[in-house]
Amino acid sequence: MRLSMIRRYPFTSVIVLLLSAWLSAGMSTAVLAAPDPTEQLRPFVDKILGILTEETLQGEENRGKRRVKVMDVAHERFDFEEMSKRVLGSQWRQLSNSEQGQFVDLFTKLLEHAYIGKIENYSKQKVVFKGQRIKGDRAQVETELVDKEMVLPVSYIMILKGSEWMAYDIVVEGVSLIRNYMEQFREIIRKDGYASLVKQIEDKVHELEANAGKPDTTDLLIDKKRS
Repeated sequence: MRLSMIRRYPFTSVIVLLLSAWLSAGMSTAVLAAPDPTEQLRPFVDKILGILTEETLQGEENRGKRRVKVMDVAHERFDFEEMSKRVLGSQWRQLSNSEQGQFVDLFTKLLEHAYIGKIENYSKQKVVFKGQRIKGDRAQVETELVDKEMVLPVSYIMILKGSEWMAYDIVVEGVSLIRNYMEQFREIIRKDGYASLVKQIEDKVHELEANAGKPDTTDLLIDKKRS
């Protein structure tokens, strides 16, 4: 019996060691393979700045081309559906699939005209990555827009979907883009209903399209005379 135990012991030890090595290797691979939000965001920012500084895309006559290219890149790293869900809150679940799709398209257009166009003002600033915080499938990447006259803090709020970190909110100097719109939309829906919200967004998009190239004095949708 002792001989049997002695013979089995080395075999058992080898199995344990092999399992330990396999688990350790698996865990190491998982850690190495885990996507990094900053490293995924960095090339996105570089692409945007590259478009804004490309010589062949300079000038007012090329504004349309620049915007198309910027939006193509924006779709690579911004989750516009997630943004739409968050700004609508509980209202999102009450919409049909078709209505949800229509709202995503409309809200994306609003963001394109109200915000994406404005980034041209920051094409000459340097982007400095300051750090990140990760908690589960959520992350916050801190950056700063820097030039000789200012330092503008910009945070990207991201969610992990598959192997990609997608941004669903931008916080500029402590002000959340999504929360800003969420509060406005909630008030409009409460007072006038969802259909009125859609109409006001459509009107705002048309206004921004008509005034393309001119500064937008406000991003608010709510008519102050009515509120």
